[in-house]
Amino acid sequence: MIDVTIGDNGRMWTREFSLYFAGRAVALLGDGMLPVAVALAVRDAGHGDTGVGLVLASWMTPAVALILFGGVFADRFGARRMMIGADVVRVATQAVVAYALITGNVPLWLLVAMSAVAGGAAAMFQPGVASMVPLIAADVQRANGVLRVADAGAQLLGPALSATLVVLTGPGTVYAINAATFAVSALCLLALRLPPVARAARQGIASMRHDLREGWHEFRSRSWMWSVILVWVVFGILVFGPIIPLGSGMITEHLGENAYGWAMSAMGGGTVLGGLVAMRVRPDRPLAAGAAALFGFALIPLSISVQAPLPLLLAAHAVGGASWAFWSVMWATSIQTQVPRDVLNRVTAYEVAGSIMGIPIGQVLAGPVGGLVGPELVLGTSAVVGVAGCALLLLLRPIRNLRRATSPATLPTQVPAPA
Repeated sequence: MIDVTIGDNGRMWTREFSLYFAGRAVALLGDGMLPVAVALAVRDAGHGDTGVGLVLASWMTPAVALILFGGVFADRFGARRMMIGADVVRVATQAVVAYALITGNVPLWLLVAMSAVAGGAAAMFQPGVASMVPLIAADVQRANGVLRVADAGAQLLGPALSATLVVLTGPGTVYAINAATFAVSALCLLALRLPPVARAARQGIASMRHDLREGWHEFRSRSWMWSVILVWVVFGILVFGPIIPLGSGMITEHLGENAYGWAMSAMGGGTVLGGLVAMRVRPDRPLAAGAAALFGFALIPLSISVQAPLPLLLAAHAVGGASWAFWSVMWATSIQTQVPRDVLNRVTAYEVAGSIMGIPIGQVLAGPVGGLVGPELVLGTSAVVGVAGCALLLLLRPIRNLRRATSPATLPTQVPAPA
């Protein structure tokens, strides 16, 4: 039986956490608006499901390819510096796409190119997210829960707002807002006052290889971590990858463009609930509890594949969102409290790279495979794989038996040998 305890009410809303939360919440709202805008903009430009998959994959591919270097750079130069630079780059990419959409000149190559640059910037940004939370919050799980609720709020408000703006003004407006949110994020990060963090002084290609090897060693030594990532690679190809390219098309075709926005908002509403629960409930075995909750995520592709009526579609997305949020908080907290801070950015880079590496494959293949066998069969398979993957997570002993850490790991990873 999973031992569940309730957390305390310690002070969390410090100046630094409030600034970080504000920047993340605004940027997440912009990101929450973007999937609907991408799907509708690419289709309106005449590029179809395959075009949507290509644009999404062009973001994900450089994110996977470069994120290991993002982890090294974050440990070496500082996570905040890398995150601010990434935000500035994304202000530029989203502004370029906004201008193209507003002026009506929207070639597929431009969408793919700007998406790729934004994906590379995300690779420089994302590793720092994990190491930033322990620096600004004493209660890591509660902080992750609050941030997940912010993400959920973005999913709740973003898609509906995006769908409305696309109908009223066009997708270019959504991209312009997205650019502005990254500017706000950069300013909030710039205003943070953080404690000094020891960073490696090594330079050159040899030291880069050393840092990558050290991060890989720390990642490989944790069987609970790489076991989850192996499952996530399969999920990326067969579950996460096809959902937006095929799901957006099926929902829009059968229920209209607004229905897709409402489905994403329902998922966001469920994510709010899951994040609130994860802020308070502290399982003794967090990954086991998260995997048990994650079964509900399979309802999302299942409801789309069977062409469920709108009320059932929204309910399935709400349950799936709650399941995903609870798992996400358990996973993020486990990483941030089990991995020493001096290698956390690099380990996070390996974890994120593995988590998303299958998604662009699934996104690119979704359109062609869906055209051959039908999108209903592809998403039905996604639901089956989702259930099987959750069962496997619970069967694997390192995942099932991982205990909750009481505080973040702060010890050096290199311990001197006894004399």
